[in-house]
Amino acid sequence: MKAAEAREMSVADLRDRIEVEKANLDAMKLNHAISPVENTSKIAKARKDIARMKTVLAQKEKQD
Repeated sequence: MKAAEAREMSVADLRDRIEVEKANLDAMKLNHAISPVENTSKIAKARKDIARMKTVLAQKEKQD
């Protein structure tokens, strides 16, 4: 997800999406610990997407 996409979302939608993405990241990490994932860059991408969404959420909350 790009920052521009996150900026278009509402605060509530961002919070929900962050929770979903965190759950997906935890599942990916668990699966990777059990049997290594072929493409480990997916874990890093998910982590960065969550950070991007958190940044946009903080900016939106600061504005309001």
